[in-house]
Amino acid sequence: MSESSGGEETQQPAGAAVTEAGEVVEAVAPAASATAPSIADGVERSLDPRAVRLARISGWITAGVIALGTAIPLSIVIAAAPLLGWAKAALGLLWVIVSLVLAWLAYRWPEVEHRHASYKVDLQGIEIRRGVVWRQVVNVPRSRVQHTDVAQGPLERTHGLGTLVIYTAGTSHAKVALHGLGHATALAIRDHLLPREGDDAV
Repeated sequence: MSESSGGEETQQPAGAAVTEAGEVVEAVAPAASATAPSIADGVERSLDPRAVRLARISGWITAGVIALGTAIPLSIVIAAAPLLGWAKAALGLLWVIVSLVLAWLAYRWPEVEHRHASYKVDLQGIEIRRGVVWRQVVNVPRSRVQHTDVAQGPLERTHGLGTLVIYTAGTSHAKVALHGLGHATALAIRDHLLPREGDDAV
């Protein structure tokens, strides 16, 4: 849109408006919402899927250590003990079965455990649900949070994960650890739970 006065043409800026008095007012476009949604939205979330692979690796390492640690003394018993051939074969077969069961559990159990673990962060604090056979629900109000940490072991660091550790006032659940979070998510929850001015510490 343009206005002419005395033969001269005035260009109106794009998106501008003209008032009744003839003044050109530049319209202000609404700012784009580039802010990421808050972590404290009260939505129940599952743990990071990468935690399943990390737990499997840890489980396989544990199973391997147990299998190797029992294989050496078992070999000595089979070689030195005055056992019948079938008894020695049974001991060897038992060791193989136990080792395979441990390896299978190391693969299967993390997925089952992951399905039964979740967390929810809101303005009041954090709620953690976990447990397959024995269910546990832990509520940590922000007003009771004294200190928070985000820890990363070597395997967690390679998978981009972190463990949120919450220290609270009181004797019950004085230390709460939430494993299996993405590192950035753990940092965001930590920053949200940090005590601020005006919070009533108990």
